[in-house]
Amino acid sequence: MSEINCTILDDYQLAAKKYGDWSQLEKRIKLRVHHDHYDSVDELVKLLKDEQIIVIMRERTPFREELLVRLPKLKLLVTTGMRNASVDLVAAERLGIAVCGTRGTSEAPIELTWALILGLAKQIRHENEALRGGGSWQSTVGSDLNGRTLGLLGLGKIGSRVAEIGRVFGMRVMAWSQNLTPEKAADGGVELASSKEALLEQSDYVSVHLVLSERTRGLLGRAELQRMKSSAYLINTSRAGIIDQKALIDHLQQERIAGAGLDVFDTEPLPADHPYRTLPNVLATPHIGYVTDSNYKLYFADAVEDIAAWLDGKPIRPVQPYKQ
Repeated sequence: MSEINCTILDDYQLAAKKYGDWSQLEKRIKLRVHHDHYDSVDELVKLLKDEQIIVIMRERTPFREELLVRLPKLKLLVTTGMRNASVDLVAAERLGIAVCGTRGTSEAPIELTWALILGLAKQIRHENEALRGGGSWQSTVGSDLNGRTLGLLGLGKIGSRVAEIGRVFGMRVMAWSQNLTPEKAADGGVELASSKEALLEQSDYVSVHLVLSERTRGLLGRAELQRMKSSAYLINTSRAGIIDQKALIDHLQQERIAGAGLDVFDTEPLPADHPYRTLPNVLATPHIGYVTDSNYKLYFADAVEDIAAWLDGKPIRPVQPYKQ
């Protein structure tokens, strides 16, 4: 087989070669790694038109039909993780493009969720900035977790672990989702909220742990956000599309809720002039919920395996469409 072109996109931390052993493929593929992000479909086509294999990092660069149809040489798309809502799997199948995924751990986003909750509750950003800048000593009053109510939208693998930690802090934990049953809630040691609205009205901290689908897109709109306490915090480490972003920005600007901890955004990287970069009641991180050494070791080791298996005519880890 002649040499095959393979490109890795959006390797922001230049981590792909560090965490994956690409030497076993060096005689079979010609590897290129790109650190910069490309937004334009035209730019991507120019960059990728001769590639048979492309490795993408989560959902940093969408591969919709409009892009896939303009990459006639593409035969294998490897995504880190086993879910990727930004890839048009139907179009890929029709075009004869195999889409394979990798393993990953769910502990990283669980830990980041609690980093954001604690950061908001204890006013870490404000106090750290004051300390570093020589400002006031103890200028804020933090909030307690013990005795407060944690409301979880979603009680899957991640939500269940977030709930477990919340109970350790002495919190009352409630959960709601469209498919959550009383038995599942009881198994997770949490209260089943009678409705989404009841959860929002009673919670001091609301944390989102749902898969983005047609049913969950825009699940929290202006009317839902208005049900939250003015002292409550909203945390989202799942997907930005679950929350109406304009409504959330309005609520934060008008201080209708106490604040938000965010790791996911409609546009990534976040534009330099975006309100989330400057709002004082926002604690935001640049989608780092999955960015840990343990995850990267799995991602890139498996990406190498995926490519080797495909080259051998035996593709592994096919990515399946989201269940609605």
